[in-house]
Amino acid sequence: MTHYLIQLSYTAETWAVMVANPHDRAKAVEAALQKLGGTMERFWLSFGDYDVIGIVAMPDTVAAAAFSMAVAAGGACKTVKTTPLLSIQDGMEAMKKAATCGYQTAASHGNR
Repeated sequence: MTHYLIQLSYTAETWAVMVANPHDRAKAVEAALQKLGGTMERFWLSFGDYDVIGIVAMPDTVAAAAFSMAVAAGGACKTVKTTPLLSIQDGMEAMKKAATCGYQTAASHGNR
């Protein structure tokens, strides 16, 4: 399972509903994630650019994209951002592959 950082911002209308009738949206989120084969690790309300920050585990990128699309299509959020997260071990493996892939910058070729 791959982990993803979910960041979202509610619309003003959604905040009005939430303030008038405070409730925990985690159950609705968790049910949708489970239907896609994923799990909810943890969610927080936050201040700043995003109103909710969460970590989810999804079986693949298609499931993660489907979840993001469903949330965005619902209309309650004005911004939905999904970022894949690498474990430290996967990041180190990526670094090793990057070191041997042979990529050269334009600057390394001089002025041709």
